[in-house]
Amino acid sequence: MKFENTGIENATVELERLNDVMKELGFVLAGQWDYERVTYDKKFELKDEVFYLRVQGYTTEGEVEGKHAIIKLLTPLLGKHYYPHGVEYGEGEKFPKVIVEQSTRLLNQLKLDLEKIK
Repeated sequence: MKFENTGIENATVELERLNDVMKELGFVLAGQWDYERVTYDKKFELKDEVFYLRVQGYTTEGEVEGKHAIIKLLTPLLGKHYYPHGVEYGEGEKFPKVIVEQSTRLLNQLKLDLEKIK
């Protein structure tokens, strides 16, 4: 599921500041990066199901391993995890209302936090 028009798409921010904001909101960067891209995930567990809110970005200046890289954010995604296959983001997926609402609140807070650091 794509979260269109969140206000964070195409936002640019320095990587070090972005890492701080994302960590504060409970997102994990872990090892999901390369020299040009970053992926932050927020895990939700509901009953026996696992969902991930994913925020991705890519560098417009510098490299991810450098502290002063500038990251441009992409459209956030919500996916459902299927063991052992991975996460599906397709249009045919059904997402619980509570997970969609929590994701929307997090993305709204992310937008506000990014506006503060500009």
